[in-house]
Amino acid sequence: MKAYKYPLYDQSNTIRIGNLLDDMWQVHDYFHRWQDQRYKDGLPYANYHAMSAHVKELKKTTHPHWKSLPSQAIQEELIRIDEAYVRFFKKLGGKPKRKPRHKFKSITFTQAGYALEANRITITFREWNDKKQIWSFKRIPFTFHKHREFHGTIARITLKRDNCGGYWICIVTDHTDTKELSATGQRVGADNVIQGMDLVYSQTKSGMKDAYLTLSTGEKIQHPHPLRHSLKELRKLNKALSRKVKGSNGWYRAVRQLARFYRKVSNQRKDFHWQLASKLCKRFDTIVLETLNLGGMKRLWGRKVSDLAFYQFVEILKYKCQKHKRQFLQVGQWTATTKPCSDCGFHNETLTLNDRQWRCPDCGSHHDRDINAAINILRAGIATL
Repeated sequence: MKAYKYPLYDQSNTIRIGNLLDDMWQVHDYFHRWQDQRYKDGLPYANYHAMSAHVKELKKTTHPHWKSLPSQAIQEELIRIDEAYVRFFKKLGGKPKRKPRHKFKSITFTQAGYALEANRITITFREWNDKKQIWSFKRIPFTFHKHREFHGTIARITLKRDNCGGYWICIVTDHTDTKELSATGQRVGADNVIQGMDLVYSQTKSGMKDAYLTLSTGEKIQHPHPLRHSLKELRKLNKALSRKVKGSNGWYRAVRQLARFYRKVSNQRKDFHWQLASKLCKRFDTIVLETLNLGGMKRLWGRKVSDLAFYQFVEILKYKCQKHKRQFLQVGQWTATTKPCSDCGFHNETLTLNDRQWRCPDCGSHHDRDINAAINILRAGIATL
């Protein structure tokens, strides 16, 4: 599956999408509360089919206004709720929670309820006609910025609202996105700086001393740290927000301004990750990384780990390797990569985080700590083939 994301232009009728999302939130909120009440009453869990039957009853009795909502969009929302509870019962996740209205941001169409032509999507709305006392259909077009063509058969379309108040259309198709690159015959292992972050941040107030990625070839790649460089501006925006009366027009403007700045920081980080992943895929046939306990590291160093967003980079690199037919490997979390000498294999048990350069007591080889780890990561990854 391949997803294409396009922004909707600023237009007066986008308020209809916002109203539609708010109405769909009522379905989301009602069924989460309904499931909670059934549990309190000692009743068994109601699956998707039971929820669908209950929707039909509600449309005839207490919620006739739900007839104006796209039926397939309601079905997709019930499927989401059912899948969340199934994961919870299988102990694959926590108990599903109700989203507040402002956090319910998407609605999905699968086969009906929309028409797509060029850079325009037409959504079908149902409205009650007081004069004729019947439900009538009204088709409203929305124009989006189609900056590239999508390929394949459309599987589903999702309309989303971001924190900045903008609307997006996500088109998912059955297209297989592949662009095989010519072989280079090169392999590389990469060591991440997060392992020595406590030392790195204690050594300098300005930020990281070591590289974001250290390659087994000896190269060190620096991270732009967009969040760290934006802290001064973020403090200013948060101070301005704290001075506003919550719920006022000025407060909403300050919230949007802060959200736009966070989006800018996120885009800067994401752009760096995409470019780095592309460069690695063009140079190497096999790329080996180590598995990190990012959750534990976030508990220790918080914002510093979040600014690096290593998990996001790994996911992007996996996608790029799959697209370009490159081999992506990850060594285990407990694989010894730092202390073993890459020349003779001797384990230097006396090595500490302060030792950035060290000499092997057995063979006398001089090592850069991160380059040595990257070489060991590459060998451990190749050994699994």
